[in-house]
Amino acid sequence: MAVTDEAIERLKSMIISGELKPGDRLPREADLATTLGLSRNSLREAVRALSLMRILDVRQGDGTYVSSLAPDSLLEALTFVVEFHHDDSVLELLEVRRILEPAATGRAAARMTDQDFDDLAELLSRADDKSPVQDLVDVDTEFHRRIAVGSGNAMLASMIESVAGPTHRARVWRGLTQHGALLRTLDEHQAILAALRRRDPELAAIRATVHIAGVEEWLRSTLETGADLN
Repeated sequence: MAVTDEAIERLKSMIISGELKPGDRLPREADLATTLGLSRNSLREAVRALSLMRILDVRQGDGTYVSSLAPDSLLEALTFVVEFHHDDSVLELLEVRRILEPAATGRAAARMTDQDFDDLAELLSRADDKSPVQDLVDVDTEFHRRIAVGSGNAMLASMIESVAGPTHRARVWRGLTQHGALLRTLDEHQAILAALRRRDPELAAIRATVHIAGVEEWLRSTLETGADLN
Protein backbone atom coordinates (compact mmCIF):
# COMPACT_ATOMS: atom_id res chain seq x y z
CA MET A 1 0.00 0.00 0.00
CA ALA A 2 1.35 3.44 -0.93
CA VAL A 3 2.34 5.66 1.98
CA THR A 4 -0.37 8.24 1.19
CA ASP A 5 -3.02 5.50 0.88
CA GLU A 6 -1.94 4.15 4.25
CA ALA A 7 -2.31 7.61 5.75
CA ILE A 8 -5.80 7.94 4.27
CA GLU A 9 -6.83 4.57 5.67
CA ARG A 10 -5.54 5.44 9.15
CA LEU A 11 -7.45 8.72 9.22
CA LYS A 12 -10.61 6.99 7.94
CA SER A 13 -10.23 4.35 10.66
CA MET A 14 -10.10 7.04 13.31
CA ILE A 15 -13.36 8.52 11.96
CA ILE A 16 -15.14 5.18 11.56
CA SER A 17 -14.15 4.07 15.07
CA GLY A 18 -15.47 7.31 16.54
CA GLU A 19 -12.08 8.44 17.76
CA LEU A 20 -12.68 11.47 15.52
CA LYS A 21 -16.31 12.54 15.36
CA PRO A 22 -18.18 14.92 12.99
CA GLY A 23 -17.16 18.46 13.89
CA ASP A 24 -14.00 17.44 15.73
CA ARG A 25 -10.83 19.36 15.06
CA LEU A 26 -7.81 17.24 14.10
CA PRO A 27 -4.78 17.41 16.40
CA ARG A 28 -1.80 19.51 15.32
CA GLU A 29 -0.19 18.11 12.20
CA ALA A 30 3.09 17.25 13.96
CA ASP A 31 1.30 15.52 16.84
CA LEU A 32 -1.04 13.56 14.58
CA ALA A 33 1.81 12.47 12.31
CA THR A 34 3.70 11.17 15.34
CA THR A 35 0.63 9.37 16.70
CA LEU A 36 -0.01 7.65 13.37
CA GLY A 37 3.65 6.96 12.66
CA LEU A 38 3.54 8.94 9.41
CA SER A 39 5.63 11.62 7.84
CA ARG A 40 4.09 15.08 7.81
CA ASN A 41 4.14 15.07 3.99
CA SER A 42 2.14 11.83 3.83
CA LEU A 43 -0.33 13.12 6.38
CA ARG A 44 -0.69 16.38 4.45
CA GLU A 45 -1.47 14.50 1.22
CA ALA A 46 -4.00 12.33 3.00
CA VAL A 47 -5.75 15.38 4.45
CA ARG A 48 -5.84 16.97 0.99
CA ALA A 49 -7.43 13.84 -0.51
CA LEU A 50 -10.03 13.50 2.25
CA SER A 51 -10.91 17.19 1.97
CA LEU A 52 -11.65 16.71 -1.75
CA MET A 53 -13.94 13.85 -0.73
CA ARG A 54 -15.67 16.23 1.73
CA ILE A 55 -14.75 14.04 4.66
CA LEU A 56 -12.42 16.67 6.10
CA ASP A 57 -12.91 20.44 6.10
CA VAL A 58 -9.69 22.47 5.94
CA ARG A 59 -10.22 25.98 7.32
CA GLN A 60 -7.37 28.32 6.60
CA GLY A 61 -6.00 29.89 9.77
CA ASP A 62 -8.21 27.73 11.97
CA GLY A 63 -7.40 24.07 11.45
CA THR A 64 -8.78 20.89 9.91
CA TYR A 65 -12.12 19.48 11.03
CA VAL A 66 -14.10 16.33 10.38
CA SER A 67 -17.04 17.37 8.21
CA SER A 68 -20.67 16.93 9.20
CA LEU A 69 -20.60 13.68 7.16
CA ALA A 70 -24.10 14.56 5.92
CA PRO A 71 -25.13 12.64 2.76
CA ASP A 72 -25.60 15.76 0.63
CA SER A 73 -22.13 17.01 1.50
CA LEU A 74 -20.36 13.71 0.95
CA LEU A 75 -22.05 13.10 -2.38
CA GLU A 76 -21.28 16.50 -3.90
CA ALA A 77 -17.92 15.04 -4.95
CA LEU A 78 -19.69 12.17 -6.75
CA THR A 79 -21.89 14.62 -8.63
CA PHE A 80 -18.81 16.62 -9.64
CA VAL A 81 -17.14 13.50 -11.08
CA VAL A 82 -20.07 12.06 -13.00
CA GLU A 83 -20.78 15.34 -14.80
CA PHE A 84 -17.55 14.76 -16.75
CA HIS A 85 -18.61 11.37 -18.12
CA HIS A 86 -19.05 10.87 -21.86
CA ASP A 87 -22.32 9.68 -23.40
CA ASP A 88 -21.44 5.98 -23.29
CA SER A 89 -20.75 6.33 -19.57
CA VAL A 90 -24.37 7.40 -19.09
CA LEU A 91 -25.19 3.73 -19.61
CA GLU A 92 -23.25 2.90 -16.46
CA LEU A 93 -25.13 5.60 -14.57
CA LEU A 94 -28.45 4.20 -15.79
CA GLU A 95 -27.34 0.76 -14.63
CA VAL A 96 -26.70 2.23 -11.19
CA ARG A 97 -30.15 3.84 -11.25
CA ARG A 98 -31.65 0.46 -12.21
CA ILE A 99 -30.07 -1.03 -9.10
CA LEU A 100 -30.83 1.77 -6.63
CA GLU A 101 -34.21 3.17 -7.63
CA PRO A 102 -36.25 -0.05 -7.43
CA ALA A 103 -34.94 -0.52 -3.89
CA ALA A 104 -35.94 3.04 -3.00
CA THR A 105 -39.34 2.65 -4.67
CA GLY A 106 -40.03 -0.56 -2.77
CA ARG A 107 -39.15 1.14 0.52
CA ALA A 108 -41.30 4.15 -0.40
CA ALA A 109 -44.35 1.92 -0.92
CA ALA A 110 -44.30 1.12 2.79
CA ARG A 111 -43.26 4.54 4.07
CA MET A 112 -44.94 7.30 2.07
CA THR A 113 -48.31 8.63 3.21
CA ASP A 114 -51.58 8.79 1.29
CA GLN A 115 -51.05 12.55 1.06
CA ASP A 116 -47.65 11.92 -0.50
CA PHE A 117 -49.31 9.75 -3.13
CA ASP A 118 -51.91 12.45 -3.81
CA ASP A 119 -49.10 14.97 -4.23
CA LEU A 120 -47.38 12.65 -6.71
CA ALA A 121 -50.63 12.38 -8.67
CA GLU A 122 -50.90 16.17 -8.78
CA LEU A 123 -47.30 16.40 -9.98
CA LEU A 124 -47.94 13.92 -12.80
CA SER A 125 -50.98 15.92 -13.91
CA ARG A 126 -48.73 18.86 -14.79
CA ALA A 127 -47.50 17.24 -18.03
CA ASP A 128 -49.08 15.11 -20.76
CA ASP A 129 -48.08 13.83 -24.20
CA LYS A 130 -48.76 17.29 -25.68
CA SER A 131 -46.45 19.08 -23.23
CA PRO A 132 -42.94 20.19 -24.24
CA VAL A 133 -40.47 17.36 -23.74
CA GLN A 134 -38.49 19.43 -21.24
CA ASP A 135 -41.61 19.86 -19.08
CA LEU A 136 -42.20 16.13 -19.08
CA VAL A 137 -38.59 15.41 -18.14
CA ASP A 138 -38.78 17.98 -15.33
CA VAL A 139 -41.85 16.21 -13.95
CA ASP A 140 -40.10 12.86 -14.36
CA THR A 141 -37.07 14.11 -12.44
CA GLU A 142 -39.17 15.47 -9.57
CA PHE A 143 -41.31 12.31 -9.50
CA HIS A 144 -38.27 10.11 -8.98
CA ARG A 145 -36.73 12.52 -6.48
CA ARG A 146 -39.80 12.50 -4.27
CA ILE A 147 -39.98 8.72 -4.30
CA ALA A 148 -36.29 8.45 -3.41
CA VAL A 149 -36.80 10.84 -0.49
CA GLY A 150 -39.89 8.83 0.45
CA SER A 151 -37.71 5.76 0.90
CA GLY A 152 -36.71 7.20 4.27
CA ASN A 153 -33.00 6.66 3.57
CA ALA A 154 -31.22 9.99 3.07
CA MET A 155 -28.01 8.42 1.75
CA LEU A 156 -29.90 6.33 -0.81
CA ALA A 157 -31.88 9.38 -1.94
CA SER A 158 -28.70 11.46 -2.32
CA MET A 159 -26.98 8.75 -4.33
CA ILE A 160 -29.95 8.46 -6.67
CA GLU A 161 -30.06 12.21 -7.20
CA SER A 162 -26.34 12.28 -7.93
CA VAL A 163 -26.52 9.67 -10.69
CA ALA A 164 -29.86 10.84 -12.11
CA GLY A 165 -28.71 14.34 -13.05
CA PRO A 166 -26.21 13.36 -15.76
CA THR A 167 -28.86 11.18 -17.50
CA HIS A 168 -31.10 14.22 -18.02
CA ARG A 169 -29.92 14.94 -21.59
CA ALA A 170 -30.45 11.33 -22.66
CA ARG A 171 -34.04 11.40 -21.41
CA VAL A 172 -34.78 14.63 -23.29
CA TRP A 173 -33.32 13.23 -26.49
CA ARG A 174 -35.32 10.01 -26.16
CA GLY A 175 -38.51 12.04 -25.80
CA LEU A 176 -37.70 13.96 -28.97
CA THR A 177 -36.65 11.03 -31.14
CA GLN A 178 -38.29 7.77 -30.04
CA HIS A 179 -41.85 7.28 -31.26
CA GLY A 180 -44.26 6.71 -28.39
CA ALA A 181 -41.68 7.47 -25.70
CA LEU A 182 -43.74 10.25 -24.11
CA LEU A 183 -46.90 8.17 -23.75
CA ARG A 184 -44.89 5.21 -22.51
CA THR A 185 -43.21 7.35 -19.86
CA LEU A 186 -46.56 8.74 -18.70
CA ASP A 187 -48.07 5.24 -18.49
CA GLU A 188 -45.08 3.91 -16.56
CA HIS A 189 -45.28 6.77 -14.06
CA GLN A 190 -48.94 5.97 -13.43
CA ALA A 191 -48.13 2.28 -13.05
CA ILE A 192 -45.46 3.06 -10.44
CA LEU A 193 -47.86 5.34 -8.56
CA ALA A 194 -50.57 2.67 -8.63
CA ALA A 195 -48.17 0.14 -7.10
CA LEU A 196 -47.18 2.66 -4.44
CA ARG A 197 -50.84 3.30 -3.56
CA ARG A 198 -51.34 -0.45 -3.20
CA ARG A 199 -48.39 -0.42 -0.80
CA ASP A 200 -46.89 -3.32 -2.69
CA PRO A 201 -43.09 -2.97 -2.41
CA GLU A 202 -42.30 -5.83 -4.79
CA LEU A 203 -44.62 -4.60 -7.53
CA ALA A 204 -43.43 -1.00 -7.10
CA ALA A 205 -39.81 -2.13 -7.44
CA ILE A 206 -40.58 -4.16 -10.58
CA ARG A 207 -42.36 -1.25 -12.24
CA ALA A 208 -39.49 1.11 -11.40
CA THR A 209 -37.07 -1.37 -12.95
CA VAL A 210 -39.09 -1.61 -16.16
CA HIS A 211 -39.29 2.19 -16.37
CA ILE A 212 -35.54 2.79 -16.03
CA ALA A 213 -34.60 -0.21 -18.18
CA GLY A 214 -36.58 1.30 -21.06
CA VAL A 215 -34.36 4.39 -21.15
CA GLU A 216 -31.25 2.25 -20.72
CA GLU A 217 -32.12 -0.06 -23.62
CA TRP A 218 -32.98 2.86 -25.89
CA LEU A 219 -29.68 4.57 -25.11
CA ARG A 220 -27.71 1.37 -25.66
CA SER A 221 -29.33 0.93 -29.07
CA THR A 222 -28.77 4.59 -29.94
CA LEU A 223 -25.08 4.48 -29.08
CA GLU A 224 -24.60 1.24 -31.03
CA THR A 225 -25.94 2.94 -34.16
CA GLY A 226 -23.63 5.89 -33.60
CA ALA A 227 -26.34 8.50 -33.03
CA ASP A 228 -25.25 11.80 -31.48
CA LEU A 229 -26.88 12.93 -28.25
CA ASN A 230 -25.54 16.46 -28.49
